[in-house]
Amino acid sequence: MLRTHTCGELNQKNIGKKAILCGWAQSRRDHGGIIFIDLRDRYGLTQAVFDPSHNREVHKKAESLGREFVLKVEGKIRKRPEGMRNPDLKTGDIELLADHLEILNESETPPIEIEDRVVASEETRLKYRYLDLRRPIMQSRLAFRHTVTESAREYLSKNGFIEIETPILIRSTPEGARDYVVPSRIHARKFYALPQSPQIYKQILMIAGMDRYFQIARCLRDEDLRADRQPEHTQIDLEMSFVEQEDVMNLVEGMYKHIFKKVLRVDLEEFPRLTHDQSMDLYGTDKPDLRFGLMLTNVTDICKRSDFNVFKDAESIKCINFEKEISRNEIDQLIEWSKTQGAKGLAWMKVTEGGLESSITKYFTEEIQHEIISKTKAKRGFLFFIADKKAKTNEILSKLREKLASEHGMIKENQFRFCWVTDFPMFEWKEDENKWDFNHNPFCMPKKEHIEIMEKNPEKVKGELYDIVLNGIELGSGAIRINRPAIQEKAFGVVGIDRESAKKRFGFLLEAYRYGGPPHGGMGLGLDRLVALMQGFNDIREVIAFPKTKAAENPMDGSPSELEQRQLIELHLKFENKQPTAIERLKGILENNKAEYEIIEHKAAFTSQEAAEARGTELKQGARALILKSSGKYIMGVTSAQKEADLEKLKKITNSNDLRLATPKEVEAATGCSIGSVPPTGIIFGIETYVDKSLTENSMIAFNAGSHTRSIKMKLEDYVAIFKGKICDFSKG
Repeated sequence: MLRTHTCGELNQKNIGKKAILCGWAQSRRDHGGIIFIDLRDRYGLTQAVFDPSHNREVHKKAESLGREFVLKVEGKIRKRPEGMRNPDLKTGDIELLADHLEILNESETPPIEIEDRVVASEETRLKYRYLDLRRPIMQSRLAFRHTVTESAREYLSKNGFIEIETPILIRSTPEGARDYVVPSRIHARKFYALPQSPQIYKQILMIAGMDRYFQIARCLRDEDLRADRQPEHTQIDLEMSFVEQEDVMNLVEGMYKHIFKKVLRVDLEEFPRLTHDQSMDLYGTDKPDLRFGLMLTNVTDICKRSDFNVFKDAESIKCINFEKEISRNEIDQLIEWSKTQGAKGLAWMKVTEGGLESSITKYFTEEIQHEIISKTKAKRGFLFFIADKKAKTNEILSKLREKLASEHGMIKENQFRFCWVTDFPMFEWKEDENKWDFNHNPFCMPKKEHIEIMEKNPEKVKGELYDIVLNGIELGSGAIRINRPAIQEKAFGVVGIDRESAKKRFGFLLEAYRYGGPPHGGMGLGLDRLVALMQGFNDIREVIAFPKTKAAENPMDGSPSELEQRQLIELHLKFENKQPTAIERLKGILENNKAEYEIIEHKAAFTSQEAAEARGTELKQGARALILKSSGKYIMGVTSAQKEADLEKLKKITNSNDLRLATPKEVEAATGCSIGSVPPTGIIFGIETYVDKSLTENSMIAFNAGSHTRSIKMKLEDYVAIFKGKICDFSKG
């Protein structure tokens, strides 16, 4: 070994002893001719002292040291002088007086600071990830991840599980998200798929009699990204034979309690059980956050008897009882916010000792008002109502619940509230395809009492399905599997998969079940999400060593990248040179999402006013896209054509002090479109998009489609849902 100790283990017990340390030069300070170097490795910092009165030659050599030089320092441990002790450092009582210095490697000035107090931009951190990972906080996060993984392995091993690796190159079985595919060089025009999960293989392991399997599994899915998603993620995957739903849930609950106790010294409370129907009714979501109250109350039957027309025509009316005082200005902001989330509006009533007060209470008799108070158990504060389709009512109030709790300090820090959600519907109706589809994967067992009604009443069928949720985040899904071919055939029949199609897609699994598959079930549990939440993050990239950007790219290694022509030939691949235009890409996305839209051909328009006249739309309906640049990355800001963007506001929102408008050449490089013709759909260019709330005041919008002579007109609701811009306030005035 080049070293005798790490930079984090020396203390007063080592005073007077010789030591050899290796690490990076964190900082260099000259005090009265004496040079002090903070030597850093992943274990900590130790101060090395180069004193010319002790060793002039070594001191002279130390004068050339720069930040991040890799050093080997040999010397004697001594106590720090009085007044020089650092109580915040594990090694703060001692220092290493250097007798020998070897420069193992020099370093150029790093493009980012290697310290926790200074955080570079996201793009820079990912481009120079190897430097970002030198920061103590990042090394601590990855070490924490290791401890969590180690604890899971320990628990599962003690409970009779064996760790088995499943293949990475598999057959494509289209379901769920898109597969990443790998062309075969040996078998022309044939492809492997990368596994979205080890689902089918772990079921085959149960058929093979392995009884209890687990794996720290890599899962790869070609899907749109967000904070808690990456193209590749890791899950704790497990499967058990001869079990019922409760057995799997108890095992997993025990594992989480073991992990939290060992890693955080936290004793978790019991995990409440909610059925899917209960969760949707009380919280409006199947991922409820139990750290606070604010449960939803269904007042449909009561409110429909009022004279308030908005309520009379609604399918579902629910409300939140918010027992805090807030201003009228904040209520108005909540109303505007709810519209940006797709609500038609937000009705409210103030709860007073004398009853309910609001501009709409005149439409409610005293009897109905008393019924509302009784049903909601309201004593003070405000009632907030949403009236809409059942799904939309739940969606908006679920978001409002989280918003109110977050903004009014109702969520305690370092609080972990788990729950189970069970009895999910086995099938869901696809309106656009006019057919039933699986709500989960195709192999989930229906509840025993629902097997007989599966073909006649699929809408009533509940599955042996269960999700585990932590603080409003789904950590994992599981199910008891179908192990009898006759039931599997029935399930396939409901969604229109005939015997031949089933054989083509899942033939090897169905064949295996012919030879006696045991009853079994399991779960896939997100490891990245768990580690992030345990450390207080929502963004899983903070706990992944080499994550991708939101455009599924790695700035460090430049992936994805083009292949050489030789490689394409070997893989029997040939690409057309023509790249799809912006309008072609937009049409593809809109049609895939079944969106209603209109393509408008018009005379060339180079200003927002000209475009509105050419399209026959109002100026405020125009969606204007600005391409901006910050720290090497592009950002898109979208406003109503009636408004101007305020760059200072955008700087604060994006946390980008150097934000500026991109030049015409940069706009073309980033989008392939000329300036002024860029569609406000950053997702198709891999650009993070911010949408000013001024645009959301329209029900229909129109925008350039990569050309000054062609526009698209569509519903704002579809635009927000499909292109996923972040809605915020950054226009002038």
